[in-house]
Amino acid sequence: MKNLSLMKILLNLLKLLNVRSVDMNSQNKSFNVISTFSGCGGSSLGYKLAGGKVLLAVEMDDNAVETYNFNFPGTPIFHGDIHNLSVEKVLEITGLKPGELDIFDGSPPCQGFSTAGKRDFCDPRNQLYNEYIRLLKGLQPKVFVMENVSGMVKGKMKLIFADILKELKASGYQVKARLMNSMYYNVPQSRKRMIFIGVRNDLNIIPSHPKPQTKPITVGEALKDIEPEFIKYSNNDFVKSVINRVRPGEQFSKYHPNGSYFNYIKLSRNKPSPTITRSGFGQFFHESGRYITINEIKKLASFPKDFKLIGNPEDKWARIGNSVPPNMMKAIAENIQKEILAKI
Repeated sequence: MKNLSLMKILLNLLKLLNVRSVDMNSQNKSFNVISTFSGCGGSSLGYKLAGGKVLLAVEMDDNAVETYNFNFPGTPIFHGDIHNLSVEKVLEITGLKPGELDIFDGSPPCQGFSTAGKRDFCDPRNQLYNEYIRLLKGLQPKVFVMENVSGMVKGKMKLIFADILKELKASGYQVKARLMNSMYYNVPQSRKRMIFIGVRNDLNIIPSHPKPQTKPITVGEALKDIEPEFIKYSNNDFVKSVINRVRPGEQFSKYHPNGSYFNYIKLSRNKPSPTITRSGFGQFFHESGRYITINEIKKLASFPKDFKLIGNPEDKWARIGNSVPPNMMKAIAENIQKEILAKI
């Protein structure tokens, strides 16, 4: 009887080890990605960290392409207007056939939706998602990920959101869209983004988003080991007049008679950074009153220290402000691998 019980225990243990082995193998399995509107490579880095391989990036901004090429020297990049990129050309570059691609990624420009901008309903950039959908229909990937700003579900912009959702579903996909905040995914920045995830209908798998993974990381925690590459203070007369009165976490507009300087903020060491925007250079200040530096902003966006930014400070800041934080995309990619691709 004892020997029989021992045998059962050993068999159950072997089954458990085998299940864990299969699970680990499925999570570690590589997957391929095409990234559109790639910027300097925030999403691409996230996919790479999750074990993926980017077969093609698509970007038209010269500085973004130069930065991408430096950090991802082995990845082909289509440097030009996405309107001029055909499905046939994508298949030629990647060597894929329709339906073979694992993940089709894209972050169509969002300035027309953004709550940080004018939120112009007629902004032509609001329609670039049509180019993403055109390629989606032709490539028929197993999964797609589309990222955009939270402003697309606010006010009259909801009409475009509904249209996008309808077109994505009509392309042959089960689709789920959810607002995600990067501060719950190992990024010391509060950055809300709408993340669409779709799974091709024939695969019969319901899309899912990763659950929150970490507690918010504060500015103080994130920057404690970062040496600023320079110490510089603003020469702006208004900023100089109020910099010592502005409390950590406050916007400078509170101290301006007309409410101007809304985007100027003194970061609080006890909170995550607010959203880093493309045009935010010279608007983020340390508690001491000095400017926040490029090295510090990289850390607040979860870019590694060795990620190279190219150009003047405004260019470097814009690249970070336009990027999906790599650690957030890593979490999304890992969830897709585990909950979708591993089940195909």
